[in-house]
Amino acid sequence: MDKFLLQQQVLERLAEDLLQAEQAARAAHETATHEENVAENKYDTLGLEAAYLATGQARRAEAIRRAMANWRQFRPRPYDASKGIQLGALVCLVDSDDKQQQLFLGPDGGSMKLVSGAQLIQVISSEAPLGRAMLGKCEGDEVSIQVAPIRQQFEVLRVH
Repeated sequence: MDKFLLQQQVLERLAEDLLQAEQAARAAHETATHEENVAENKYDTLGLEAAYLATGQARRAEAIRRAMANWRQFRPRPYDASKGIQLGALVCLVDSDDKQQQLFLGPDGGSMKLVSGAQLIQVISSEAPLGRAMLGKCEGDEVSIQVAPIRQQFEVLRVH
């Protein structure tokens, strides 16, 4: 599996998300500033609510821009068994039910599912609980995380 192609898919998806967030921010701003939405009394809050929404959408767009910058600068390296799993690793985990999952460990802001060929790949950050738990692990190692009252355990099958 080509990590560069996965990185490009992440950037494309982030670009789509950015476009949607910018369009939503513009629409909310237009609603907030439209003359028909000027408050007539203290209970008329449509314009105020739209302004809050516009601010939130603008913040979301800025967060996506930062994530895109991080992903553009990101250079996944080949797996080095002496260092274990690091940022840029493509990892295959198996759980106790023999269910496998493919994970691509990347920078913040790119949490999403991608399809490469016939495989589903979950992109996660090294800041995510599972991402943190995998750091430094090697093929054959156990990885466990606590999710609410349940402890989930995995085995690292392959790392690229």
